[in-house]
Amino acid sequence: MAFDVARVRGLFPALGDGWVHLDSPAGMQVPEQVATAVSTALRAPVSGPGGIFPASQRAEAIVDAARRAVADLVGADPAGVVLGPSSAVLLQRLADALGDGWLLGDEVVVSRLDHPANVSPWQRAAQRSGGTVRWAEIDIETCELPAWQYDELVSARTKVVAITAASGAVGTRPDLGKIAETAHNAGALVVVDASSAAPFMPLDIVAMGADVLVVSANAWGGPPVGALVFRDAKLLDRLPSVALEAGARGPERLELGPHPYPLLAGLVASVDYLAALDDAAVGPRRERLTSSLGSVKSYQAGLLAHLINELRWSRNAMVIGDAMRRVPSLAFTVTGVKAVEAVEHLAERGVCAFADPGQNGVFSVLGVGEIGGAVRIGLAHYTNQMEVDQLIRALADIG
Repeated sequence: MAFDVARVRGLFPALGDGWVHLDSPAGMQVPEQVATAVSTALRAPVSGPGGIFPASQRAEAIVDAARRAVADLVGADPAGVVLGPSSAVLLQRLADALGDGWLLGDEVVVSRLDHPANVSPWQRAAQRSGGTVRWAEIDIETCELPAWQYDELVSARTKVVAITAASGAVGTRPDLGKIAETAHNAGALVVVDASSAAPFMPLDIVAMGADVLVVSANAWGGPPVGALVFRDAKLLDRLPSVALEAGARGPERLELGPHPYPLLAGLVASVDYLAALDDAAVGPRRERLTSSLGSVKSYQAGLLAHLINELRWSRNAMVIGDAMRRVPSLAFTVTGVKAVEAVEHLAERGVCAFADPGQNGVFSVLGVGEIGGAVRIGLAHYTNQMEVDQLIRALADIG
């Protein structure tokens, strides 16, 4: 495997602004080939699908290519790929569709580790049906999500277990296999939010135990579109349709309105970009994705270990959590300094980071708001050790 970070950095025009972009939790910067694909599609004649003329056929080809690209990314059937504006919107559509058949007393299981996009839709769906929301808690010392608790949380009334593949806040990767096994033994559907995991590791919807998986392309430098992937495409035809067309079948049943064809062209280019991160990767796109993202995972693991080690030796910073399995997103507090002041200090030194006040999500559970919030950062494909060291130096003179 060969991951050349210098070569990868050359793919991103945005990196010429001179900043250290540790802001990947909000989405990575866009590689040139993605921007070119979007602009090329905007210039080409593209019409609505269903016609026999070239512009219409081009629209159908773009949609088909986008489904196949996402299917290759997660190891699924293109017939089970639903395309939409974002993971949050798609998860809400899914929750609305599934929740229509729920009864009083039915249950959903969500986790404190998850992003609100994979929590709020299930809370609303349960509320409408008179159902119950049950919470999986995190270990406040490590930020792990213990899988054993699902043995008690999941019951015969559980309809959905919603779980993240990786936390974009603290990096934790739960034991999806064990959680999915528990859910399936009770007949529950497993919905996995893989948005924060997709940029950093190979995905396999079957191995993960997911019945439905969602990703957001902007997480890895793609355009602002999302995809909802069903392991069994036949399930789509058993769900209530939200489509404008009465006869919609398959993934079109959860797709509303015309597709943003230029953005979908960018989605295809972004998956191709992921497949080429390791310039030694060969074979069909699915194989190249597996190889390239495996290389990314190894590279990021080394860089993240260096960063965490430096932060723990720092007199100023305290890393939040200590999960054994994780993606390169992390949070830390700065002794005696509020998070918002810390990120201002970093910005003055050319480092992009976010301040989280600790009022919502995992940080509220940890009580981070009581000590001034947390600084959130994330490594990207283009992050190198010099940039990590720049962050460390910037923290050394804070306060």
